Amino acid sequence: MNSLLSESQRERIEAVLVSPRNPLNIGAAARAMANFGFARLAVVAPYERHWREAKSAVGASDLLQNARITESIADAVADCTLVVGTGSLEHRKPEQPVIPLPELAPRVRQEIARGGRVAIVFGSEKRGLTQEDLAHCHVLAVIPTDPGQPSMNLGQAVSVCLYEIASRIDEKAAPDVKRGQASDAAVPASTRDLELLAGVVDETMLAANYSPALMRNANRHDVHLLLRRLALTKRDAERILGLFRRILWRLR
Repeated sequence: MNSLLSESQRERIEAVLVSPRNPLNIGAAARAMANFGFARLAVVAPYERHWREAKSAVGASDLLQNARITESIADAVADCTLVVGTGSLEHRKPEQPVIPLPELAPRVRQEIARGGRVAIVFGSEKRGLTQEDLAHCHVLAVIPTDPGQPSMNLGQAVSVCLYEIASRIDEKAAPDVKRGQASDAAVPASTRDLELLAGVVDETMLAANYSPALMRNANRHDVHLLLRRLALTKRDAERILGLFRRILWRLR
């Protein structure tokens, strides 16, 4: 199958593997990416050091060699404006909006069309994405599986999701976005923008004695979720950041 995305569109989509345990699974994920024409891979805190030499990355050794390695999911998705967590709803009560897999491609198409960057995030083989991991995600894309075997191999999950994106997005529906084409008012806030804003909101709540110490982590988590639900533009995030910085300055 030939991908219907142009090279510049595929460059705006990155697969992120969080704490993968088995190098063979990382190699299988890289092979799946190469199958559908994707080349941007980030690996967050892998368990094994020698994953770049995985024999399972048939035809995708260059992709593995060029993959980014980060210590945290926040670093991996910092430049992205839409972060999509993946998984099933087995033993999970999601706090993010849930989208069925067929709706993933339209959501990605919309983000690319407005000049954004997309991360598709996959959890570890042992536990999937944790609640803390999902706090960095705007939505959760659910892969439908049989209740008798709800979990999928990492490489298979990457294949299914990227096939959906590559086969359902056409160039007419998702035009290339040239630098500077989107108006400043429409540029979406990146995860880095939201993390900066969340940090200042947290400092402001602490300065105002907003809640007891036992509630601070829960409040910080809720702020992360709220900022992603708001779908802020970069300009909106900067304005709100300035507002909270002013309030913080007054409180201090």
